[in-house]
Amino acid sequence: MKRKITSLLLTSVLALSLAACGGSTQNTAPAATAAAAPETTAAAAEPAKTQAADTAATEAAKTEAAKEGTGEKILYTAASFAYPSLDVHTEYYGWYTSIYGLSEALFKIGPDMGLIPVLAESMETEGNVATIKLNEAAAFSNGNPLTADMAVRNLQRLAEVNSRFAFLGDFDYEVVDEHTFTIDTKAPYPTLKNDLASPECGMIDLDNTKDFDLDPICTGPFVISDFQPSGDVRVARNENYWGGDVLLDGAVFYYMQEDQPKLMAMQSGELDCYNSIDSASLQIYQSDPSSYNVVQIAGTRLQFYILNENRLDDKVREAINLTVDKDSIAAYQEGTVSPAVGPFLPTAAYGQVTVPAVDTEKAKQLLEEDGYTLGADGIYEKDGEKLSLNICYYAARNLDAIAILMQEQLKAIGVDSVLTVEEDPDATYISTGDFDVALYCMISDKAGDPLYFLDSTLAEGSYYDCGGFSDDECQAAIEQLRTEADPEVRAELANKAVQIAIDDNAFGYVGLFNQTTVLKPGVHGFAEDIPFDFYGVDAKTDKP
Repeated sequence: MKRKITSLLLTSVLALSLAACGGSTQNTAPAATAAAAPETTAAAAEPAKTQAADTAATEAAKTEAAKEGTGEKILYTAASFAYPSLDVHTEYYGWYTSIYGLSEALFKIGPDMGLIPVLAESMETEGNVATIKLNEAAAFSNGNPLTADMAVRNLQRLAEVNSRFAFLGDFDYEVVDEHTFTIDTKAPYPTLKNDLASPECGMIDLDNTKDFDLDPICTGPFVISDFQPSGDVRVARNENYWGGDVLLDGAVFYYMQEDQPKLMAMQSGELDCYNSIDSASLQIYQSDPSSYNVVQIAGTRLQFYILNENRLDDKVREAINLTVDKDSIAAYQEGTVSPAVGPFLPTAAYGQVTVPAVDTEKAKQLLEEDGYTLGADGIYEKDGEKLSLNICYYAARNLDAIAILMQEQLKAIGVDSVLTVEEDPDATYISTGDFDVALYCMISDKAGDPLYFLDSTLAEGSYYDCGGFSDDECQAAIEQLRTEADPEVRAELANKAVQIAIDDNAFGYVGLFNQTTVLKPGVHGFAEDIPFDFYGVDAKTDKP
């Protein structure tokens, strides 16, 4: 479906965008590519949700809150998305079993984006062989120990059931002893440890789990007490947790996709915390610091656009990038995003790139050098045709608001545009290349390393290289990244590849969503200090 949206709708669309997306931190991904991030459109990937269902969740919250007199310490929170299965290895469900505190991987990513041992005690690599020693205390919720054989079988199962991790099936595994195993990657593979920190690598007791979708036996500090597929989730303390005391008795994750019910439930005391805060709610929380603790850190979910080199001349693409004002766009999103320079956090060693400042006069000059003349209606034209861009987007992650803002900014320099909204970008403009400017949102850094995003967007033939970008020097940097182990050299290669794409005006990096969490005073440990989407409650999560 296509529709042209005028700038008069900016305010209302922005409000709807923030309400519908709210900087949400989870979603599912297209299965079209192993490199695809957990991000598609609301209609294609997000479960259907009605205001009535949100109201029901709010009423359920009231009922649960009334039970607090039992003395149990239960954390009440809201989740913007809900899924039909708890199978850690399938699709992106491991993100949610991690958020719920059910599953753990061998490693996790910390607040500083470093890798922290969890179920693994250590990993040493010599040549192509990594030796992983498990924490000898690690055990499943039924008390069974996590053995090296079980860990190997989990990774092999993940390779079988999840195409994004099929590469794990190409490796050779050997059990050395009860708590030690090796992985022979057969060729240099410097990001193995990062991959093993992915929540999909969470461990399941494969021998004793009877229902992988509804009741997997995992190692986390919590176990399932009630699971409604595509609905609410309740967890209880794992009394056999291997990692020490679990401070909460349990937690409830209400499926509440709309922002207003979450705000009302937080204000009435029925919720203890939640993340994915929309701008309107954020302002309310920030205005009352005695009642709410708002924690905001830069995240890794990127809003960006692809410029179609098969349709747009070099100077036109450069003019577009000199016109799009990402600071202004971030301001309209009112604290939910930070302006992006490149695809990665500027605090990361591999996020050190530069972009030219907005310069609309230079943008006009470039268009005129390219043969365009300004028409009487204020729109540039050449050979009798107006310069009109097809800006494609989907109505999630505030992309609809960004599309309108870009349209206004471009019109101000004499570039017309038509906005085309699609329900499923991956089945339409991303796969067909039928666009001039393609808006998208995805996780740019899912494991503390740049290769994932660069291989997804800049590598020749990659899924999101749908705008015709191709550069031998960039490709060489990406190929070297596949085998380079030195972190400093990896950062240099990543910065080089991204800078080439920036200088080529192949992409525009607009904003990075802030990780924003609101908590009642005294509530802490809800992963509010970690810039990744797949952590939530853990053993140290607590409330008064």
